[in-house]
Amino acid sequence: MMSSETSSPFLPGTLVLVTLSVPREKFWGAILSLSAAGISMRGCELASFEDCVALIKSGEGFTPGAVFFPMHRVERIEVDASVNGLPSLAERFAAQTGVDVDQMLSGAPGPGA
Repeated sequence: MMSSETSSPFLPGTLVLVTLSVPREKFWGAILSLSAAGISMRGCELASFEDCVALIKSGEGFTPGAVFFPMHRVERIEVDASVNGLPSLAERFAAQTGVDVDQMLSGAPGPGA
């Protein structure tokens, strides 16, 4: 039998979409840590996703922020995966920018940064 830690899909490095409350917003990125206190991530607000893609495509670069959200704000965490033939946000990002998402979200300086 596997422990709950090894069977969880929400391990550090997993790309996720987090829905937050008060104020309502969505954040896309890689989990840095997840605990009863909250979730630490590196990424960007979903509302800024296309702007981030445009910055990288233009050569200006983008450095994703590391943020912490307390668990009382977290409504939902979902793995960023392709569904019914629709590409995941990570797949869209890589296809549009040519940048490896894992490398960008590792905290290494991005192209043009």
